[in-house]
Amino acid sequence: MKAFRNYLNKIKPNFEKGGKFHAFRSVFDGLETFLFVPNATAKTGTHIHDAIDSKRIMSIVVIALMPALLFGMYNVGYQHYRAIGMLEATGFVELFAYGLLAVLPKIIVSYVVGLGIEFIVAQWKNEEIHEGFLVTGILIPMIVPVDCPLWMLAIATAFAVIFAKEVFGGTGMNIFNVALITRAFLFFAYPSKMSGDSVWIAGDSLFGLGGGQLVDGFSGATALGVASTASSATGYLPFNWDMVTGLIPGSIGETSVIAIALGAVLLLWTGIASWKTMCSVFVGGALMGWIFNTIGPDTAMAHMPWYEHLVLGGFCFGAVFMATDPVTSARTETGKYIFGFLIGVMAIVIRVLNPGYPEGMMLAILLMNIFAPLIDYYVVQSNINRRTQRALKRSNA
Repeated sequence: MKAFRNYLNKIKPNFEKGGKFHAFRSVFDGLETFLFVPNATAKTGTHIHDAIDSKRIMSIVVIALMPALLFGMYNVGYQHYRAIGMLEATGFVELFAYGLLAVLPKIIVSYVVGLGIEFIVAQWKNEEIHEGFLVTGILIPMIVPVDCPLWMLAIATAFAVIFAKEVFGGTGMNIFNVALITRAFLFFAYPSKMSGDSVWIAGDSLFGLGGGQLVDGFSGATALGVASTASSATGYLPFNWDMVTGLIPGSIGETSVIAIALGAVLLLWTGIASWKTMCSVFVGGALMGWIFNTIGPDTAMAHMPWYEHLVLGGFCFGAVFMATDPVTSARTETGKYIFGFLIGVMAIVIRVLNPGYPEGMMLAILLMNIFAPLIDYYVVQSNINRRTQRALKRSNA
């Protein structure tokens, strides 16, 4: 790394003002600050002087996502070979290799489109490249079905980066979670590719891996999809440990509670994610699930046990990696409790009362993204009012 650092120092003048590659200054700066911590500190007293910058924080989040991503690749292969009736005859390496080949193009498309737009905007505005897409670029492929076409993913990513991020000023200025806007765009623009029984199972052969016809009568429906279309109140899938391990159909990175929990431990241990927001989401979801299970309507989704709501769909993934987004969530300490709790409540309300959208987590987080500033405002205002009252009492005394 020292030799590489010396090489970058040698060519850096070419990218500075007056250099022959000045037009690509933002690209060079983005690469340099990604590989090495910037050798600069803030001069004003209100800034925190620390050795870690936002790129390092984003890198830790990416590492925290790795267990869910790697398991998602394996599960893609697992579900495919299970669907064609060849699971028992297929080894771990082949299952993972198939999933890797199915998921990797989506990661590449996400980063190429998203970072390409970031590079263009940075060059146009003569600013440094924003680092926020390091996380967004890997989140997007993890929250879509494996059968989502690449061209749709490219369009949705471009839409989200431009209209949910850059028009607001870039990283740190966006109101909505960019990855969830990508999913929302796909869901409402191309609903047939984001729901149903077939989109969760990869059906094509990839470089000689996979192939074959689906077993007659095989269903790739998710557990939430089964509950939303059930004709009786007991029509949901009963709890089994595959719901925890993640060996069930679903979005690429959202099925394994264990893999998501590993990422949560890292985020909480490093202090990057707020435990107040994260835990409040689960409390709100559990409470609302219990209420519906007790006095809710006579439907399968309402009668589903509260703990199944927490382990199915994107609930865990959203609570750990989406609700805790420091840009779009509440920032006051009390506000984090309120923000997370309402996300959990709204996710279950949407699941139970809207049979057309059994997931719920995406819309709940996006809805609360709107109200996060309002929550913070009233928390701050409440603190100001209490301090004013205390000051008046002391002055009167």
